[in-house]
Amino acid sequence: MDLELVKRVGIAAAYKGQRVLLSHYGKGKSKVDKKGAIDLVTEADKESEKTIIGTIKKSFPDHTILAEESGLNKGKADYKWIVDPLDGTTNFAHQLGLFSISIAFVLGDVIVMGIVLSPVTGELFTAVKGKGAELNGRPIKVSNAQKVSESLLVTGFPYDLINCFNPLMTRFSNCLKASQGIRRLGSAAMDLCFLACGRFDGFWEQNLKPWDTAAGELIAREAGATITDFSNKPFNIYKNEILATNGNVHEEMLLLLALKDTE
Repeated sequence: MDLELVKRVGIAAAYKGQRVLLSHYGKGKSKVDKKGAIDLVTEADKESEKTIIGTIKKSFPDHTILAEESGLNKGKADYKWIVDPLDGTTNFAHQLGLFSISIAFVLGDVIVMGIVLSPVTGELFTAVKGKGAELNGRPIKVSNAQKVSESLLVTGFPYDLINCFNPLMTRFSNCLKASQGIRRLGSAAMDLCFLACGRFDGFWEQNLKPWDTAAGELIAREAGATITDFSNKPFNIYKNEILATNGNVHEEMLLLLALKDTE
């Protein structure tokens, strides 16, 4: 498979999705619906996804596509695209410019290409497996922070947070006390990319979906990140927990998150 062609098509799809999102952003055009109590979907999500899928299908009509809003569109099993047309819908709906488009390509069972585009800032994060990660065409790498006390962390809260509120808050409290600070951006794809380029030193979250992490996880790994679950077991995009760090602070972060007796 020509991964450079895959990457070019993915980038083209992301930029077309960007045009859709920016045509709605801040203009009061997008009707907001609820998939859950605090889980939103807008017309922009659906239109962006349709545009991205259409662009991919034009070049690869027989590929499988897993997308957040439309689900699984089966094609050849060995070639799968994973698409989040708008990661950070709540931010988007409130006219806060922290949202992204995430597109990953899976060959067999391995994520081999990832793209995350921030439509408002124009920052384009990309990675091809084994070739490193880039921001707008320039190589990026994780930070060199040695301790959590030197680190700026980022996290997110799941939509079903009421069901895991106590351990969620205990972990947050532990990390807040130990670090220089914690941010909560509202887009896991951006969290992982900001870790990849050294803006954050550690990221953790639970109850994410494959489209939230597929592209960002590869970008972070290719930039040198260490990624596991909260128990230091290998991470995959179907797992319930993700801990991503610059590697230096990983063991310390595992200790801060190790709260099995509270769950």
